Amino acid sequence: MRFAALTPALLLCALPAAAVDLFHDDFSRFAPGLLSAPLGQLNGAIQEYHYIEHRGVRPHPWRNPIVHLDSWAAGDEDAKPYLEQHLINSEPGRVNPLFVTGDPLWRDTTVEASVRPLAVKGPGGSSAAGIVFRYHTSRHFYLLAFEDGARLTLRVKQPIEREFRKADWRALAQAAFPYDTKRYYKLKVENDGPRIRAYVDGKLLLEASDIEILNGQAGLMADMPARFTDFHVSAAEPAARAIHTAIAQRERDLQSARAALPAMKLLRRIDTPGFGAGKNARFGDLDGDGHLDMLIGQNVPKVRGDAFDHISCLTAISLAGPRAGQILWQHGRPNPKNALLTNDVPFQIHDLDGDGKAEVVLVRDFQLQVWDGATGKLKQKSWMPDAAPDNKETPYAINNGDSLAFFNFSGKGPRDILIKDRYRWFFVFDQDLKLRWTGEGQTGHYPYPYDFDNDGKQEFMIGYSLWDAAGKPRWSLDKQMRDHSDAISIADLSDANPTTGAKAGPRIYITGSDEGFVVLEPDGREFAHVRLGHAQTQSIGKYRPDLPGLQIMIANFWRSPGIVTLFDRDARILAQEELTPGSTHLEPVNWTGDGREFALLSANIREGGLIDGQLRRVVTFPDDGHPDLASQVLDLEGDARDEILVWDQHSIWIYTQDTPFTGTRIYAPRRNPHHNGSNYRATVSMPGWK
Repeated sequence: MRFAALTPALLLCALPAAAVDLFHDDFSRFAPGLLSAPLGQLNGAIQEYHYIEHRGVRPHPWRNPIVHLDSWAAGDEDAKPYLEQHLINSEPGRVNPLFVTGDPLWRDTTVEASVRPLAVKGPGGSSAAGIVFRYHTSRHFYLLAFEDGARLTLRVKQPIEREFRKADWRALAQAAFPYDTKRYYKLKVENDGPRIRAYVDGKLLLEASDIEILNGQAGLMADMPARFTDFHVSAAEPAARAIHTAIAQRERDLQSARAALPAMKLLRRIDTPGFGAGKNARFGDLDGDGHLDMLIGQNVPKVRGDAFDHISCLTAISLAGPRAGQILWQHGRPNPKNALLTNDVPFQIHDLDGDGKAEVVLVRDFQLQVWDGATGKLKQKSWMPDAAPDNKETPYAINNGDSLAFFNFSGKGPRDILIKDRYRWFFVFDQDLKLRWTGEGQTGHYPYPYDFDNDGKQEFMIGYSLWDAAGKPRWSLDKQMRDHSDAISIADLSDANPTTGAKAGPRIYITGSDEGFVVLEPDGREFAHVRLGHAQTQSIGKYRPDLPGLQIMIANFWRSPGIVTLFDRDARILAQEELTPGSTHLEPVNWTGDGREFALLSANIREGGLIDGQLRRVVTFPDDGHPDLASQVLDLEGDARDEILVWDQHSIWIYTQDTPFTGTRIYAPRRNPHHNGSNYRATVSMPGWK
């Protein structure tokens, strides 16, 4: 996440002792109360694939990196404003409630704040409270803190874990310091290159030298309730000038990169009054006119908020061509209260019977149904299988499904239907809706197909297991992996050998929630395992034209949301930054048509846009009032370059490039088929030209 460059007027505000004030806040602008609103049934998972800038109070220029925790509240004590971390952290060390500000290029700064710990030890262990500095991401920063009522510590958090769900901290220094929960202490840390000097109430207590991170943002952290006031960041005048120069150069470089790319241009707007939704839509040519249409689903979360949603209304609208913006048909009664969700819902658009016309295939009212794509009329239906009697997650006698995908198990094309529940069983039906076989395992969120043996029939990964087209598991790592798979891709990301034309072969790439990033060989051997936090979404594209092959981009969510990491095919980290307040699909965008791709963060005008392989926000959205809740990347105009759909419950806005393509050939990557849409699928963009 980037903030605007600090202005010279702010940087050159002189303080005594030849210091320059970079930032100062007494928190008086925050009204008493929570700075974010708890979400209730629609839990924090709403930000796994929806953009929400804040929930309640816009804290800018501060931000709460752990957006799914409602950690921060403002108040007054003896008529003096304070900011309080008010939650008990049940996982201290692993996740840290944070409040940060500033610029990543801050360097050689002094950071200070008055801190009052309100506890000495919590049920989860540590009760650390203090200031953070040289902040890179929520998994990589320095901390000066009071701990456990007894000591002052100086530590640095490591971005990669060595063990499952166990944070790595590297200790730099500590000193005995019994503290009182009834008073404030003035914490101060001075940075001078690698040198660190830490003070309490003006007394130097700790010193260290460390070069792991030399610059970064600053802020507050507490694992147990604690209050903060008078936060202040300053730098000596030469350091402040160097910071200003570095920020100005970065902004010039960024503006130059942006000027070289097509800008966003609004193509059309479509209103969706009453029947709109969030990230719950599918795309395909429903009416056979050669243009993509959009099927918008509303749903009712039942039993609990993210496992047993029931489709309440489906609305089909045209996106392009002469009927653009028209409602084609609607099934069910729309209700704007049913717009959002935090899970998958089983419905797709696909030519199931191969007659050249699209159908809608879905699970509704415990039945697998097929509707005519052009009219929405029911064509056939079949009951879903009974729920397993020992499955504690299923409240119904009949399974209601979680997500739906089409695979080619027969050799006749993607006519076989796989429906999974959450998270144990999956069911395979043929195109006549007859149940063929059932599988059991750690299903994760969404399966992925690949024909490994080139026999015209697809195998598929579901969870951490590879199954063949006949319903037999070839191998399984389900019992070894302790958290479910969020997104799976299978692809050969290598370049062809210039002499032989041969490629290295496919690998299986899994974002495995708290297991991190897992790379497997086709025979199930583990090639790499990078514990970078809760790995949520992934995409594959040509993000770095200067490097061989394709790259994998991953976004974190739970306990470390918004961290985006770029890997090469061998799981080597190429770049990592904290870019967005939630997660993001990072869909590849063929914006220029010249062979390089960009990734879509969101449609927000400040925190969204398209990022390049250096994780720079190089294409931005105009400040024109458009929605930014949900987004999708599609080629709607047929020139191979992508358009970007952005929408909320009320309207859809479609953006395209403001300049035409002028090259002699255009990049036309091959993407996931539209008929396998999911809020959890990995987006794979394989090279192609036309």
